[in-house]
Amino acid sequence: MTINTKHEKLTVLHVATLNQPISPDLGYGPIETVIYNVDKGLHALGHRSIVACSGDSIVAGEHCVTVDQNIGDYWSVNTPEQRQTANMHFANALYRAGMGDIDIIHTHDAKAVEFMYDSVFNMGIPIVMTLHVSTKDSLLGGDYQRWCSPLLSSPLVYCAAISEYQKRQYNHLVNSENVVHHGIDVEEFPVKDEPDKGSYLFTIGRVTSDKGQDRAIEVAKRTGSKLIIAGNVQNKPLDRVFFEGLKRSIDLSVDVNRHPVDSDYYSKVIKPLLDCDKQIIYIGEINSEHKKQWYRHARATLFPIQWGEPFGLVLVESMACGTPVIAFNKGAVPEIVVDGTTGFVVDSMNGMIEAVSRIDSIDPGDCRRHVQNNFSIKSMALNYSELYHQILGDQKISDSPCRQLSGQPLKPVPSDTKAA
Repeated sequence: MTINTKHEKLTVLHVATLNQPISPDLGYGPIETVIYNVDKGLHALGHRSIVACSGDSIVAGEHCVTVDQNIGDYWSVNTPEQRQTANMHFANALYRAGMGDIDIIHTHDAKAVEFMYDSVFNMGIPIVMTLHVSTKDSLLGGDYQRWCSPLLSSPLVYCAAISEYQKRQYNHLVNSENVVHHGIDVEEFPVKDEPDKGSYLFTIGRVTSDKGQDRAIEVAKRTGSKLIIAGNVQNKPLDRVFFEGLKRSIDLSVDVNRHPVDSDYYSKVIKPLLDCDKQIIYIGEINSEHKKQWYRHARATLFPIQWGEPFGLVLVESMACGTPVIAFNKGAVPEIVVDGTTGFVVDSMNGMIEAVSRIDSIDPGDCRRHVQNNFSIKSMALNYSELYHQILGDQKISDSPCRQLSGQPLKPVPSDTKAA
């Protein structure tokens, strides 16, 4: 996508998810982290960025509070209270969209579009939906065909894939040809000056068979390396069973979150674990500030995924700290990791094991520069800005204010509304 920085400034309404608060310092919250970064990047470019989200969130632009609290989990029982909270969130976001000053709406799941589409169609405001998940989890069926019907002269819903790999998975959909890679605030990630020879291998992510923590353990054992495992265990039956099996191979479990990240964090928290006689150590779910330290001091980050992951923020975050990645050649991995320069992209367990012996040849500076040049917040925000302008140009929207909601009261839903 060609970036044009001379476009006029826009007013963008982000309809956030409710799994976690929008915040720069989350443990597990990949979509919420991306929303925070998009908002921060657009705000820095001078756009008016409005985030419709829970009241316990932190945003860089304008905070449009839709509900008091986030739901608090990526997986939980679908209760009437949760459905009520979600509907309240969408209704208040829709109310904000109807004020007449929004140029474009940016959503991150199909449920938001499903709730808002008919009313937004009457307003003539186009919607960008970032495709965060695989096609089997996308919930895009007949509704999507209606939203993006080629029979419409100007469809209002445009999808943005997060990788070329994901774009290929959605090639049966119209209006899904746009790709915008995720970006991070690179300067907030501490970087090492030289390889940490003899240090630990690191793997981080939701503890589940798809992420391959069992494969990481096998690599550590077969290379004689210390392995640090970080990540949350969601309340999913299959994940719980997987973790129970994994615990038989874990030598030590320790909570590192209770220690503040300061100038003594390495000497007080990391080094004692490196010096102990335990090989496979699980440190649980860690927040953003903690994981930056664990990335920075690792010899390499292992990414032994067992599925076609559409992006993988872990890869970018690790390389931003100068820590190379050893990853299986699945999903978007070859788009993100430069084989032989910022890590190694391998096809087998033997390949991953062999790569450990070569990882010290990778220059931390090359890892950092690769992220700065390709996966920064600024580059992501510029690409989204270009996409918004492209869509608005295609829509040929006039300069007149957007029409307000037709047939519905324009008033917010009180945040203390209870489920019936």
